[in-house]
Amino acid sequence: MSELSLSKAAIDHNRISYGLTLMVLSVLLSPLIDIFSKLAIATVPSAEITAARFLLQIVFILPIVLLRGTLFDLTWRKSALHALRGGLLVVTMLSFITTLKVMEVADAIAIFFVEPIILTILGSIFLKETIGWRRYTACAVGFLGSLLVIQPSMQEVGLIALLPIVAAFGLAFFLLVTRMVAQNEDPWSMQFHAGIWGGLFCLALLWFGEGSGSSIFDPVWPDGRAWYYLFGVGVTATISGVLGVYAYRAAPASVLAPLQYLEIVSATIFGWLVFGDLPDALKWLGIAIIIGSGLYIIWRERQVQKTAGIAPVSPAI
Repeated sequence: MSELSLSKAAIDHNRISYGLTLMVLSVLLSPLIDIFSKLAIATVPSAEITAARFLLQIVFILPIVLLRGTLFDLTWRKSALHALRGGLLVVTMLSFITTLKVMEVADAIAIFFVEPIILTILGSIFLKETIGWRRYTACAVGFLGSLLVIQPSMQEVGLIALLPIVAAFGLAFFLLVTRMVAQNEDPWSMQFHAGIWGGLFCLALLWFGEGSGSSIFDPVWPDGRAWYYLFGVGVTATISGVLGVYAYRAAPASVLAPLQYLEIVSATIFGWLVFGDLPDALKWLGIAIIIGSGLYIIWRERQVQKTAGIAPVSPAI
């Protein structure tokens, strides 16, 4: 092997290692979004927490897109799709944050992690991606694992335990739309405009919900401590998202995807430290099955892409 080839291999290795490090930091930090949300939702409605996340995201990302000169780089003929992305993020966050009022963080995240399974099925339906029997079987097993977490949770809190599934569908559709528009769009600009659309939708929901008495849509003036929680949601979401963007720029999506499941581990640790919550044995079994199924789907997709010579598409975080 020539010195040039060795040098290129070393650079690629360093970039992948850098990407892996950033991804680990991102997924370990990500559950703090949910911890702050769970603390805030005791006194603040879900839509207001979601709006705060989007508004702070806009504030933090605006200087970046201005410095990069990509503020207006979106393809405006795809505005409807960008608005759809913002709306899907609102559905995802509202569903998940509402769940946190009555469910443990680790349980909600474990159920939510059926999202890669849902995305696999939606990809086969809408994008005509070829999915073999192995991945369909893994999807079925993953759903069975989610039932092991959902069943005791439904006995404890009722139908609200299904909201993480709604959130998972919301994110899966969001990523599906992102695949359709991301090829020629700047990821930072996409993130910024998703924040704008998401913020507008949330503000509209809060405006219509004012005076309704709804714990989801009726806005309140946060008390002193709640302001810190809302700020924590925005800061941790932005930092985690930024780390994710640069991770996917440095390393292939197929390499980084399995690391997402570290989020369940960090969510369990943070949930135990802050709220004293730990999943029981049946939920741990369900979590293990969900993780195993998800990792198999990721591995199988990677093998298929290698065989076909297709480069995996990195999502716009």
